[in-house]
This record gives sequence, structure tokens and C-alpha cells, in this order.
Amino acid sequence: MPFLIALAVLVIELTPAHFIYTGPFLTAVPALAAVTMGPKGTAAATALALAISATTATYNEAWGTLQVYTNFLALALVSVAGFITSGAVQARRRRELDQVRRIAVAAQEVVLRPVPTRMGPVSAGSLCLAAGTGARVGGDLYEAVETPYGVRMIVGDVRGKGLSAVRAVAVVLGAFREAVHYEDELVEVMNRCAAALRREVAVPGAYTEEVLLEGFITALVAQVPDEPVVQLVNRGHPPPLLLHRGSATPLVPPSPLPPLGLEDLATDLPAKAESYPFVPGDRLLLYTDGVTEARDPEGEFFALPENMEEIRTDTSPSEFLEHLHDALLRHTEDDLADDVAMILADRHTIGQEPLPHEADAR
Repeated sequence: MPFLIALAVLVIELTPAHFIYTGPFLTAVPALAAVTMGPKGTAAATALALAISATTATYNEAWGTLQVYTNFLALALVSVAGFITSGAVQARRRRELDQVRRIAVAAQEVVLRPVPTRMGPVSAGSLCLAAGTGARVGGDLYEAVETPYGVRMIVGDVRGKGLSAVRAVAVVLGAFREAVHYEDELVEVMNRCAAALRREVAVPGAYTEEVLLEGFITALVAQVPDEPVVQLVNRGHPPPLLLHRGSATPLVPPSPLPPLGLEDLATDLPAKAESYPFVPGDRLLLYTDGVTEARDPEGEFFALPENMEEIRTDTSPSEFLEHLHDALLRHTEDDLADDVAMILADRHTIGQEPLPHEADAR
């Protein structure tokens, strides 16, 4: 708007309509810029207004008149006041946004918690990164719990952001944290999460029509028992990566299953979890699509398997995730477009003592 006004003043002054007094309109240019464009925009609008004022004074041969110098004085006063006001407005907005972000982070930390570093046959670590897209809380979820059936983990991604996503995350995690201790079969743990989500969306007014029509949650549940295997139930989530002897392999399910909330699209859901070898020394990475879909400025996706294979094998789970974090930020140049959640589980033999850095963490 400030630049459109400046253009209109220039057109008026350089046409037969120049008999219209445009001084007040030109003075409004830096004032409007101060409200909407910040200090840099205010400075640019001020420079443009001064240039137009000088150009029109020359074109109309008005130099030396009181009107021209009055216009310049008014522009100078309004520009200085606008620049000061713009800086104050920007500072206040930053403080308000920082406060909202702190509240959002606190709300998310209430729902998500770091996984324990040592659970039965695995050592574990977790990482959650928020995308730099303002203060909206994301919909990534993760958890790891030691149970009588082994270590059970979940990672998921709610479509969308905001309070509705946090509500869905809390519902699924609440169902998971209870079901893992009572359900023998891993498939039933996933079914309990799906049932809890169906009950939640059935509450009148709990979610908007858009969320009800288009909302869903991709989820992956994993179980690491005492035997050297890992069992998986994947409901539309990116497959986990198994790092075995320096090679990262995706554990792709034999047939795709719909995400939670879209069960009507499936004719027959499995009754058993898929089982894969998971021997001591192996590493299992569960992650959300914010990792694999992260792009660099040229549009290239983040090569997760290759980056996993480049990390030293003697790192702890937390150190391993930090290396992945650094590689991800380098790839995107510190500009994540989506939230990221990861869990890394190291398999070791029962009774094996944790490494020194793991013992210190405990």
C-alpha cells in the first residue's frame, strides 16, 4: 500500500492532474510502511517518498517555494517517528511470538518426554525438532516403554498442526502407554490406539469438520523382546531403518496398511506383527517423514540411509541422533519445513553392561 500511494502521487504530479495537492498523500507513505513493513521497509519507503518529492519539485519547477520545503520537513518528521515506531512494534511482536513459542514448547513437552536411555535389551535415545514455521505445535509423537513383553516403542505423525494435533497425539499416546502393559499381541496395542482415536473424534465439537474429513495419523509400533528379533506393526508410516554391519535397510511391510482413522479403507487388517532379525550390535531408527522429506535449496531430499551409514558405530544413541540432527540442518541450511521425531534403539545382549557414556547418562 505505501508504494502504491507513492506511485499514485508520481502519476498525479507528472500529468495534467498535478494541480491536486499531493503533499499529505506522500507524507503518509513512511507512516503506513512503519505499521506494516518494519524498519527496512520504512527506510525504503522514506527514500522513495523523498525521491518522488525531489523529482516532482524539479519537474514542476517548484524549488524555492515554501510548499516544497514544508513537504520535505513533514516527510522528515514522519519518517523519523515512523522508523522509531516500527522498531518498537517489531520488538513487541518478537516478544509476543517468543512467549507463544515457549508456551507451545512447554505444552508439547508435557505430552512428549525423552525415552529412557536403557530398557531391557536396548539402549535408546530420542530427538524431537520443531520446524521453523512460527509457534504452532506439531503433531509428531513418540514413546518407548519397557514392558513384560519386551521394549515397546511407537512413533507417529498427525496430519496437521495446532491444538487439534496435540489433542490427537495425547489420545494416541495415552492409549499406547496403557495398552503396552496389558495386551499380549502388538497388533492389539495398535488397535487400542485406533479405538481411542475413534472415540475421541466421536465427541461432538471436539474437532473441526476439516479435521474429521481429512485427519489421520500414520503410526508405527515396534517390540523388542528378549529374542534377537524386532516385531513391527506399520499403519501407513515410513518404514524404520535397520543398521546392520554398516548397512541401513528399510523394513518395509509386505502389504501397506492405512493410517489410524482410515480403517474403512482396509478390507482385512493383520492379526500378527511382522518379525525381522535384530541382533546385538544392530541399530533401529524410527522416524517421521519430516526427516526423509527434508529438502535442500535445490529440492533434493535428505538421504537418511546414507547419512546413517556415515556415522561412527561407537557412538551412543543420543550422540548418533545428534550427528543426524547436524546433517539434517546442514542439508536444509537450518530451514526445516516439517517437524522431526526420531527414536534410535541399540540392541545388546541381556545382562550386558551399558557403555561408560550410557552409565553416566543414567
